[in-house]
Amino acid sequence: MFRNRHDAALRLAQYLEKYRGEDGIVLAIPRGGVPIGYVIAQHLGFPLEVALSKKIGHPGNSEFAIGAVSLDSVAVDERAAATVPAEYIQEQVARIQAKLRDNFRAFMGGQPPTPLKGKTVILVDDGIATGNTILSLVQAIRKSQPARLVVAVPVAPPHAQRRLGPLVDEFVCPLLPPDFAAVGQFYQEFSQVDDEEVIRLLRENAATVYHASGAVNHGGRMKE
Repeated sequence: MFRNRHDAALRLAQYLEKYRGEDGIVLAIPRGGVPIGYVIAQHLGFPLEVALSKKIGHPGNSEFAIGAVSLDSVAVDERAAATVPAEYIQEQVARIQAKLRDNFRAFMGGQPPTPLKGKTVILVDDGIATGNTILSLVQAIRKSQPARLVVAVPVAPPHAQRRLGPLVDEFVCPLLPPDFAAVGQFYQEFSQVDDEEVIRLLRENAATVYHASGAVNHGGRMKE
């Protein structure tokens, strides 16, 4: 049981200490994953960005996912999509990616996504329920050829480790309860995170990393 997201993030950070000093980045799934990612990014001295994904709903039942879309990747369940017109999937992908790009700009203040090739990428959330969102992001990140991909979450059902573990270089999850029903049951405080908090944490971490890098402005020119 965790007191709150801050407590959970501090416990996760202990497992990730070995990555300090690497060329890395923390990608956090909004909204609840961003307070987790902020603490980890601060601890490691890494930049922090949001990782966005959204499911493609079946035309007959929008709650039934036939795939997932990230900013630059699409994963479709071929069996589930076999009875769905290809035009429908194409339209949904275009619509969803446009929305994700808008969301990324809103969260990151117009900053483009950081190229992930060759980096240590730590993908975080405040927990895993079904695992579909994080699975789609793992597939998308892999296409960017990171040097290492780590998934770090405070709590998840045991099947998440079996499903995701083989797909990443390290799966960090201190709590894998067999009686898992929902992420919130393992937090004493599990309040909603709003967009304003997400943006504030992203900006605070960006300022910290910027100053720590020694890139200070001298007479209008950037120190390299």
